[in-house]
Amino acid sequence: MTSVARERVDVAVERLDVAAYTVPTDEPESDGTFEWDSTTIVVVEAHAGGETGLGYTYAPAAAAKLLEDELAGVVEGSDALAVGRVWLALGARLRNAGRPGLGFCAVSAVDIALWDLKARLLGLPLADLLGRAHDAVPVYGSGGFTSYGLGRLREQLTEWVEEGIPRVKMKVGREPGEDAARLAAAREAVGSATDLYVDANGAYARKQALAWAERLAGEWDVSWLEEPVSSADFSGLRLLRDRAPAGLEISAGEYGYVLADFRNLLAAGAVDCLQADVTRCGGITGLRRVAALCEAEGIDLSGHCAPGASAHAFCAVHRLRHLEWFHDHVRVERLLFDGTLEPVGGFLRPDSERPGHGLELKRSDAEPYAA
Repeated sequence: MTSVARERVDVAVERLDVAAYTVPTDEPESDGTFEWDSTTIVVVEAHAGGETGLGYTYAPAAAAKLLEDELAGVVEGSDALAVGRVWLALGARLRNAGRPGLGFCAVSAVDIALWDLKARLLGLPLADLLGRAHDAVPVYGSGGFTSYGLGRLREQLTEWVEEGIPRVKMKVGREPGEDAARLAAAREAVGSATDLYVDANGAYARKQALAWAERLAGEWDVSWLEEPVSSADFSGLRLLRDRAPAGLEISAGEYGYVLADFRNLLAAGAVDCLQADVTRCGGITGLRRVAALCEAEGIDLSGHCAPGASAHAFCAVHRLRHLEWFHDHVRVERLLFDGTLEPVGGFLRPDSERPGHGLELKRSDAEPYAA
């Protein structure tokens, strides 16, 4: 393999193709703090040496404009194997525009594409190039939106359990007065053997969240409470972590972008399990840095959403907890990409016979959704 790398060392990235697609949801959706009826994905394709690497981020279409205007020139002409060097250059380019938020979503899409490209140039599955620590990634079904009626809620959660996924997550916090009935319906639907998770998306005040933590654990055997308060409220998260009942873990991190966002959560002792989204945190290069922090702190890392972009990357995370099998992103990725993975027995297992992460853009299927 060393000889192959030497042959490829001078391969330059020829161009980036960037496109945005907006896909309507199958029905209106909401969580504790937000409502939406569509999902926008920004797709990047990096070309070099007869191969194409694919990356993407779930972000407004403005990220595509940022990519074209500010970042494409940094990548085009660069060494296709020097992904880390390009990542640093992309961050430097965003100094004045701002790295957290939209900027790092754009960087994430490029970085995923470049890692995929590198793996394809070397003829390796991406998980092996990154240093596979696990052969498969456990997943949890995620949806259970607050806009769902009880029938739809039961149906969705039950489908995941019947597919062999032993843990499921639902949204809470938009109408707290309705959540007891929703939680009872969910627990009845999935049975006592399934792990039940909830996500408040920062909807609660601190004391309100603490009261709900007691009820969630005691009445419905909930074992995962995600963003009970805002992820920016480190002391509030720490309060919940310290005082929540045993067996109820507190998690946050999905809105982390730059490394300091994750370092601050860990330094505050704010979470039992950290989350990171590979399409927001600086791509695979950023994720590797977050994973190193988790190793140093002895904290597990869970993948947030984007399963198609995440499965190979999280196989290389040593302190892996699981990956979110999010309804919206699963639907979008099946629609737009060939090569998507399906969970078997509650795990996503990357294809060891395909180089890169194995995804290919279905152009004719994607075109009607062009933003």
